[in-house]
Amino acid sequence: MKFTQTNLEGVLIVEPTVFGDHRGWFMETYSQAKFLEQGIGLNFVQDNQSYSAVKGTLRGLHYQLNPKAQTKLVRCTRGSIFDVAVDIRKGSPGYGQWFGIELSADNKKQLLIPKGFAHGFMTLTEDVEVQYKCDELYAPECDGGILWNDPDIGIEWPIDVVPVLSAKDEKAPLLKDANLNFVYNA
Repeated sequence: MKFTQTNLEGVLIVEPTVFGDHRGWFMETYSQAKFLEQGIGLNFVQDNQSYSAVKGTLRGLHYQLNPKAQTKLVRCTRGSIFDVAVDIRKGSPGYGQWFGIELSADNKKQLLIPKGFAHGFMTLTEDVEVQYKCDELYAPECDGGILWNDPDIGIEWPIDVVPVLSAKDEKAPLLKDANLNFVYNA
């Protein structure tokens, strides 16, 4: 497994080693021991999967507040997405900054998104499946979101379409209006 630090502290690209032959391929998508070698101790407690039929579907930007904040390990198992993490830790040098990467069934890359970051993705193809592990259970009382096109964040979504959004995501607040309880500790 290869771990690459992004421009946002703690947000990592995780690339599994893929072993292939005439039958197909095999890869290890998570190894607690390999993550611990990188100084990342996680106890994943929930696996989630989403399906999006339409290109341009946008899910996010979502987060869970403390004390139920989540670290996520995200991968795309069918199709392709543009996956985004936004630093929402007040006082962080990266506050309000974002990182985006294409995750696809073909490239097999994953994104590790720590607590204190909002997460979202846009489908780049039709017929997309996304799977992600969380180190904390979903808690509706801690659920939050930020508007996908907040001009202060300025995410450069890679396709020029009107995104397909949920009613909840259409009404998400701007970052400056979000009720956040994440504080950066250097």
